[in-house]
Order: sequence, then structure tokens, then C-alpha cells
Amino acid sequence: MQILEQQKVPAPDTPAAEGKGWRGQFNLLRWFSLGSFFIIAAVALGLGYISTRFVVDESIERDSMLTAQFVQAIGDAEIRHAAIAPNRTMGEMLDPRQDNAYPDVPPASRAASRIEFLDHIEHLPDVLLATVYALDRTVVWSTNPQLIGVRIEGDEELDESFEMKEPVSTSYHQVDEERPEQMLLREPKYLFIENYIPMFNADKSKVIAMVEIYKEPADLVERIQRGFKSIWLATLLGGAAIYLGLFWIVRRAAILLQSQQKQLINNETFAALGEMSSAVAHSLRNPLANIRSSAELAQEIASQNAQKNIGDIINQVDRMSRWVRELLVSLRPMNDDCETVALMLAIDDTLSAFEALIKRSNVEVRFTPRSCPPIVSQQVLLTQILNSLFANALEAMPKGGVLSIDIDSPTPGYLRMVLSDTGKGMTKQQQLMVFKPFFTTKQGGLGVGLALVKRIMERFEGSVQLTSQEQEGTRVSLNFKVATGGEYGAQHSAGRGR
Repeated sequence: MQILEQQKVPAPDTPAAEGKGWRGQFNLLRWFSLGSFFIIAAVALGLGYISTRFVVDESIERDSMLTAQFVQAIGDAEIRHAAIAPNRTMGEMLDPRQDNAYPDVPPASRAASRIEFLDHIEHLPDVLLATVYALDRTVVWSTNPQLIGVRIEGDEELDESFEMKEPVSTSYHQVDEERPEQMLLREPKYLFIENYIPMFNADKSKVIAMVEIYKEPADLVERIQRGFKSIWLATLLGGAAIYLGLFWIVRRAAILLQSQQKQLINNETFAALGEMSSAVAHSLRNPLANIRSSAELAQEIASQNAQKNIGDIINQVDRMSRWVRELLVSLRPMNDDCETVALMLAIDDTLSAFEALIKRSNVEVRFTPRSCPPIVSQQVLLTQILNSLFANALEAMPKGGVLSIDIDSPTPGYLRMVLSDTGKGMTKQQQLMVFKPFFTTKQGGLGVGLALVKRIMERFEGSVQLTSQEQEGTRVSLNFKVATGGEYGAQHSAGRGR
């Protein structure tokens, strides 16, 4: 009774147990998917932002540096062309209010050099506005005549440019309506670059004038935008490749952990039940053997009417003995020693063992022997598999039917045996649970037969699949690994040695 009652307890890996005892499990794949996604996304966004800012800053600074060098070179060239003394600079010529401050420079030469220089500034490519400031921050020249004579006060960028004595000061921004000097001649399509180009005195010790140029370098902006797209595309593809690669690794690890966890749960189940079941099974074997012996002796002297009842006793004792054997085999640790086994001979032996039961059950067997290579298994365990499947098929057809056995090789290196019956079949829910330990659809069954079949097949790199339809029958497919030539030869050599 204790053994039969165990069938009602769901195994730890059944849905009922998963919904109660294992609900708090840590889902490695889910948490890694979320965590790694946000981390990789944050890192990718950070790297993309830093890279784009670097490209923008470097490109703008380089363009501004070239513009400043070009403007200062123009100033030096115009000084030479006007035959002005080399100890004078263009910065000293830009303020017309200081025309009399340098008596060594002829007024005509001073004016000519200034006009030529400002003409070059006005016609620089991509210029939105060009302005020249004197030392007191007064606009002495501009491409926008409205600014000439205006004194700019409180402009921190302009003041810093006069003080810092650097080759060029650059910023990249939008129009600021609160700054009076940003009276551009046209509205820029994109952002624009503002350059403060200092003009020094003769010994480069002081900034005495400032050239401010607002420009919209369309070619540079287009290149920056292409750089943006390339950087963000590379960042996206790189982040996706890293994420998918890590996801694939962790997914494989999660599947392996899940498989090992299920195996651990099954092992714990068998370990918990093993000690009790083994004790009960061993205790039953001797009483069952005595009952059968006594029944056989009684059958010899019993009356005709009692013969049937004694026969039923013997059949039920045999049935219980089979349960005991299945229980002991299912709880026994398996070793990984494989053998090359002839599948056809094993099927013939099993058919011979069930021949009497097949006739009593009025079952037609459809099986055509064929030549096939040996498989990887163990003779004893393969016999256990076939006995379990044949017994299940015959019990599913109490009023007769057809038992079909087909053998083929759909995949290279594997041999498939398909066992089909025309019995009562199973529901979809029963099919999902059929390989769980101690789950059974038979009244008084132990529920270890198919679970043992699955364990044995997987132990030798095979597999088992079951499909069924209610009132139509059940189909069980066993996929065996075919023994290689070396294994087959070694097995036969070992057989001859024995």
C-alpha cells in the first residue's frame, strides 16, 4: 500500500511542485538579459557620446586653427606687400583711429594694407559674419555695417580672448539673440563656428586687435554628420554583437544548469525513495515467491473450478514480481559502460518472452526483420526497455489490436525503432507527464517504466519520443546511436576472449 500511495505524490519537477516549492528560483537568463542589456546599452551610449564629442571638438579645433593661421598669414603678407617696416604687424594697422600713432608708417601704405586685408577676410568661404575689434572692444570694421562703431561690453568670451594670448578661441553653438554682436547676415542652416583670432603687436606680447569670424562650414558639418552615423552604427553593431555573444553563452549555461538541476531533483527523488522502496521491494520478494510456489502446488491438486482462481493468483504474483524488478532496476545506479548490442536479436527475444501474452490478448504483431548495424547500449538495460514498452502496449489493448514494429535510419549514425499500438491512447496532459518518475495512467502501476526508459536512452546518447491520440493508439520512437566499427570490433574481440 505504501508503494502504491507514492504514485499520488507529485515529483519535484512536476508543474505542481514548480508552482509551490520552486517559485523562488533565480532565473539566470532573464536577469542576465535585462542586466546586461542596460549595462551594455549604457556603456555603448557613453562611448558613442564621447567618440562623437571627440570628433566634433577635434574637427572644429582643426578647422579653426587653419582659419586663424590663414588670417594671420594674410596679415603678414599684406604688411610685406605694402612695404611696411617688418617690425610692424597687421594688428597695429586695423584701428583707423590710430593712423597717426605710427609715424614710421606712411598713411597710404597703412590704408592700403588694411583695405586689402579686410577684403580677404570679407571673402573667406562659408563666412556668416566677420568683425574686427579694437583694443577697447569697439567694432572698427564688420561685414555688417550696423555694427561699426558699436562698443561691446560684458562679453566674457571676447574679454578672455584678449587676455589669453592663444592662437585661436573657438566655440560651436546656436545664435544667441541676447548677444548684440551676433547680427549675422543670414540665418545658418545648422550650427555655426565662432572664432576669435587675436592680432598681436610686433613682439607678440600683447593682443591689440581681435578678428571675430562666424562661419558655417557646410563641408565640415556634412563630414561631422557622416562621422556621427558611422560612430553610432559601429557602436550599435558592436554593442549588439557583444550582447548576443554573451547572451548565447549564458543561454547555453542556463540550459545546462537547468538540465543539471532537473537531474539533481530526480536524483534526490530517487535517493529519498530508494532506501524505503528497496527495503519494501526486497521484503516482498520472498513472500511472493512462497505464494507462487504454494499456488503452483495447489494448482496440481485443485478442482477444475479452483484452477482458474489459482491461475489468477499466479498471474497477480507474477505482476507484482515484475513491479518489484522494475522498482529495483529504476533505483539502481547505472554505469556508463556501453556495449554493442544487436537490436534485432533483442526484439526477437522480447517477442518470444511475450508470445503467450500476445496470443491471450488477441494482438496481431506486424514486424519484418531486417539487417541493421549494432547499437550502443547494454544488453540487460535494452531488454528492460523493450519489456516495459511491450508490456505497456499490450496492457493498452485488452480487447486486441495491432502492435507494429518498424526500424529505419532517418539520421546518419542513428537507428530508429518505432513501436506503435492501436490501444486507448493518452490525453495531451498525460503525454506531458508520461516520462516523470512515479507518474502512471494505469490502475496500480508504479510509474517508473517510461521514466527508466528515458534515463537509459539518454545515458547512451539516444532519445525517446512519445506521441498518442485518444482511442487511436500510442507511438513510441527510440533513437539508438549506431556502434562504430572500432567499438563493434572491440566488443567482438572481448567476446572471443571470454
